[in-house]
Amino acid sequence: MTAASAHFDEAEGALIVRGDWDAGSAPALPELAGRRVRVLDGAGITRLDTNGAWLLLSAVRPQATGPLPELRAFQPRHRAMIELVDRNWAATAATPALRREGVFEFAGRGALVLWGHLVGLLDFIGRLFLELAALAARPGRWRWLEFGAQVRDIFVGAIPIVAGMLFLLGVVFAYLLGSQAQQYGASIFVVDGLLLAILREVSPVIVAVLVAGRTGAAITAQIGTMKVTEEIDAITTLGLSPLAVLVVPRILALLIALPLLVFVGDIAGLAGGMLVTKAQLDISYAMFMDRMAEVLLLKTLLVGLGKAPVFAIFIGLIACRMGLSVTRDARSVGAHTTSTVVQSLVAIIILNAIFAIMFVKLEI
Repeated sequence: MTAASAHFDEAEGALIVRGDWDAGSAPALPELAGRRVRVLDGAGITRLDTNGAWLLLSAVRPQATGPLPELRAFQPRHRAMIELVDRNWAATAATPALRREGVFEFAGRGALVLWGHLVGLLDFIGRLFLELAALAARPGRWRWLEFGAQVRDIFVGAIPIVAGMLFLLGVVFAYLLGSQAQQYGASIFVVDGLLLAILREVSPVIVAVLVAGRTGAAITAQIGTMKVTEEIDAITTLGLSPLAVLVVPRILALLIALPLLVFVGDIAGLAGGMLVTKAQLDISYAMFMDRMAEVLLLKTLLVGLGKAPVFAIFIGLIACRMGLSVTRDARSVGAHTTSTVVQSLVAIIILNAIFAIMFVKLEI
């Protein structure tokens, strides 16, 4: 291997280069500021790759445009390399101009992304349905241990944050309702408002949001990491279905755990409201419980609990699909995890609005 060297001949205006030219040959180039190179002499070049050719062209022609100096005494293969890099010089050196995106273009791009998510989700649901049908025909393939582990992680691990969050929301709702009810001497009706707000709307929605941010993101990150480390490929190689091993247990665990967490949230929210009504409105715990027993309707409790399985299915479908859609790099794992949380929150809000309209129409 011959070290690269170069010197500039002032009389001829020629840059004479020798040795092996590659990416590490930059220090061999002389200072050419203010000098015009008319000839590039490559008679002494022993080896030249695209990096070396780019270095030489950068030295003799700093700008991407303009005439190429005379190429003198180059071996045919070295000349071909120089000419190849020169042909692609302008394209690689060009900086794309900044372009402002219009409102309609932005909206259209967003619509295409949304359509892609919907089509992908429908395709995933179809494949999952076929997998469930195959599992129903062969019950021995159900992953019961994985299902139990997921229920434990989703339900038991989320109890503290769900109870704490709903307790504080119960405190806030009771305080706001109580401050208004006191003005009209209707303090006892705060219990009615708390029951409707906590059981019917607040608890199922807040619990679903917490589970989407905690469990949904974790599912996507876990499955995505398994795809990056080729563990999913290993599962397939063993003749197992990734849907049966990874997806079905997690969705079923969410289906079981989310209604239980909503019930825990109901109790915590009412406990927080009971504490505030005692301190602010002088409603004793016994009075609170008597009023709750008097006005609480079974349908109020069932409406909130009935939303939970629907939220759970959509959170599980979105989280698992996004995890399996991860490409083989860490950045994709982060992007898909973020997308899972965003899609899940949007789905929860849309589903809750649909439930509200449906219940009004059905007078429930």
